[in-house]
Amino acid sequence: MAHPERFSNLPEYAFPRLRALLSGIEPGGDPMVMTIGEPRHPLPDFVAPVMAETVAQFGKYPPNEGTPALLEAISGWIARRHAIEVAPDQITSLNGTREGLFNAALALCPERKNGQQPAVLIPNPFYQVYAVAAAAVGAEPVFVAATADNGFLPDFAALPDATLDRTAIAYICSPANPQGSVADEDYLERLIALAEKHDFLIFSDECYSEIYRDTPPPGALAVATRMGAADRVVMFNSLSKRSNLPGLRSGFAAGARAHIAELRRLRSYSGAPMPLPAQAVSAHAWSAETHVTENRELYHRKYAVADRVLGNVPGYRGPEGGFFLWLPVEDGEEAAVTLWREAGIQVLPGAYLSREVAGENPGQAYIRTALVAAEDETEQALERLKQTLYE
Repeated sequence: MAHPERFSNLPEYAFPRLRALLSGIEPGGDPMVMTIGEPRHPLPDFVAPVMAETVAQFGKYPPNEGTPALLEAISGWIARRHAIEVAPDQITSLNGTREGLFNAALALCPERKNGQQPAVLIPNPFYQVYAVAAAAVGAEPVFVAATADNGFLPDFAALPDATLDRTAIAYICSPANPQGSVADEDYLERLIALAEKHDFLIFSDECYSEIYRDTPPPGALAVATRMGAADRVVMFNSLSKRSNLPGLRSGFAAGARAHIAELRRLRSYSGAPMPLPAQAVSAHAWSAETHVTENRELYHRKYAVADRVLGNVPGYRGPEGGFFLWLPVEDGEEAAVTLWREAGIQVLPGAYLSREVAGENPGQAYIRTALVAAEDETEQALERLKQTLYE
């Protein structure tokens, strides 16, 4: 039987590509993996006690959209963090944001937009689920370069009106994966105004929002609410980065009731709800901030290490938020092979996170390096990286 064509143009996922690239090459030093965005800071101290207290609840089916306690906790966090009121019925729990970013497209992207195939706007480079979501709903993915020339934020307004008029969804990630750029209020206001003009939704991926240098990044739903356009944005966030709980697989989507109702309806058929003990831990995490502040301080110290070690590298740009370095090189794949062979450092070629458009791949001349290890390990690895690539 023939396989479906809708996913036939997807490249191999980034990490299998990297394994193939480095296969057979011996590391030239003690291996240091700086590829995956998996936080390695300590777990919050409440996780084990809350899980132990609720372990018997593994024997019950959990509510798909989230327990009342979890939804109230998320609503309270949004109010404290973004100064807007989002009711519990405007929120649904998710098994991490990746699930929600995919399922929201299934739930909310129409089959036709103004009588044409819908377009889904995607920053380039980007988190790969955006592209597979577009493919799943039969939309055209439109990759919009986010480069040094535009502050590593896609200029969606530069697209032709004909494309914008059939756009159904625009994905945005702030702080951005992989570049660490932050969309300020002016940028978000312009994007929301563009969505109003051309009648499309914004899916705002904010899973790195609590890791930043100085000023908390604004949230797209909060900006849209102040503009009277809250129904233009669905926001996504999770506990993976904020609370160092990537394995909990706990996130949420929030937005207009009508949008969340559609997402909940789809998840009631196809989604897998979080187990009740995981929801209890999640409710506790969204209600607590001390561990988040402590976590952010650890990243501040690693920002300082990166600035000190790499600050004189031409083209170096310390991240405004998140925990990735987007480092300039001549060729990302060649740099990744060199680092592994000569220094034992594993990084991700930037081209694995982007697509070639009109003969150019905006990730080709970069590598992504994750600052997730301990401060001393990170400093040692960045020193070896600098000596290998830049000296």
